[in-house]
Amino acid sequence: MNLFSKLQVRAAASDPLRIAIIGAGKFASMYLAQVHKTPGVHVSAIIDLNPENAHKSLQRVGWKREQYDARSLDDAMKLDHTWVTDEWQKVVTDPRIDIVVEATGNPPAAVEHILHALSHRKHVVNVTVEADALCGPYLARCAQQNNVIYSLAYGDQPALICDLVDWARASGFRVVSAGRGHKWMPHFAQSTPETVWGHYGLTPEQAERGGLNPKMFNSFLDGSKPAIESVAVCNATGLLAPPDGLEYPSGSIDDIPNLMRPKAVGGCLHHDGQVEVVSSLDSSGAPIPYDIRYGVWVVFEGETTYIQNCFEEYGVKTDDTGRYASLYKRWHLIGLEVGISVASVGLRGESTGAPTGFRADVMAVAKRDLKAGEVLDGEGGYTVVGRLAPAEKSLKLGALPLGLAHGLKLKNDKSSGHPVTWEDVQFDENAIAIKVRREMEVIHSG
Repeated sequence: MNLFSKLQVRAAASDPLRIAIIGAGKFASMYLAQVHKTPGVHVSAIIDLNPENAHKSLQRVGWKREQYDARSLDDAMKLDHTWVTDEWQKVVTDPRIDIVVEATGNPPAAVEHILHALSHRKHVVNVTVEADALCGPYLARCAQQNNVIYSLAYGDQPALICDLVDWARASGFRVVSAGRGHKWMPHFAQSTPETVWGHYGLTPEQAERGGLNPKMFNSFLDGSKPAIESVAVCNATGLLAPPDGLEYPSGSIDDIPNLMRPKAVGGCLHHDGQVEVVSSLDSSGAPIPYDIRYGVWVVFEGETTYIQNCFEEYGVKTDDTGRYASLYKRWHLIGLEVGISVASVGLRGESTGAPTGFRADVMAVAKRDLKAGEVLDGEGGYTVVGRLAPAEKSLKLGALPLGLAHGLKLKNDKSSGHPVTWEDVQFDENAIAIKVRREMEVIHSG
């Protein structure tokens, strides 16, 4: 409740949290639009492969040119300005940097950046949730070994779900389920960057005019991103994945308590303590009023008659038995909220969600019939889609994680709907992200 006052104390002492941001895309831009209005925080460096892109992002969100005219990190520290550079290793190894915000959206690159930051005892706020789904338990372990904090990014849905789960448990409630919303129809799983705008209701010309990335938007539409984010929630909260992937039951916010309870008591869940995603479209594809499409939710249980009576007395929306209730946030503000993670990590020494085990995984599944010799194009593309699975199932199948299913050549044909396995692809065992993931698999297979 007192993050802002703690930030004010740091500002008054001229001892701000010194932040380095890697990646100057949409998420980082949203944070940059807010951070200059936050006391006690200094964005010392912004790193991007193309510094000019970072300049454009800063201009777009309203920064003045003199705010990011530092010519070196020393310059940035002395002038309280920001250094824009492509020299990520130089920044990450500097002892004056307190927190690294990884926001590239590139899983293999993010893994390398995060490991380097942790090894140099920097706290990390990881925006690239794909990297967390790929090897988050390994990264969290490295953070613990180096006595620093690794955290999911508040504002993104996984950290917000973790927050709701933590609220429920700290209040003494048993959590039955948690998750997010999504616009979903089963045929979206075969969507490609060519078909995505039709499902969104835009023409390709409108999308191009808006500078929208079809592959990125398709990763949300085809179910890959919901699977990735559900993995992060499972591994951070202890909730479990459904055995055969997300089912996307349809419903409004008021339907959530009835939907998100086990099938044994009239709901849609395979088991108690599960993640799931609620669709904002009904079976005909029509929008459902009062939807949770952009939001997050948790369902918790009132285990006694007294507590159920309290629910009724205070107008809590419950299921038809009065036993299961929900709390939700209808929207998430993405990068506009990540300052909560920065402050929590830097001032309290607390993450806003981090893996505590390897419980779930996102497998790369053939989107269509694939032939040997084809090259996989990753999340949101033409070749594969992400499917949520219990980690035990993924390890038993030898499934290729979605975060690595980009740029790898197939050795074998693969039928549509079947997981791609490590044995199906050619890969470089010495690539950092692959090496880390394989090591994590060995640890948890045992």
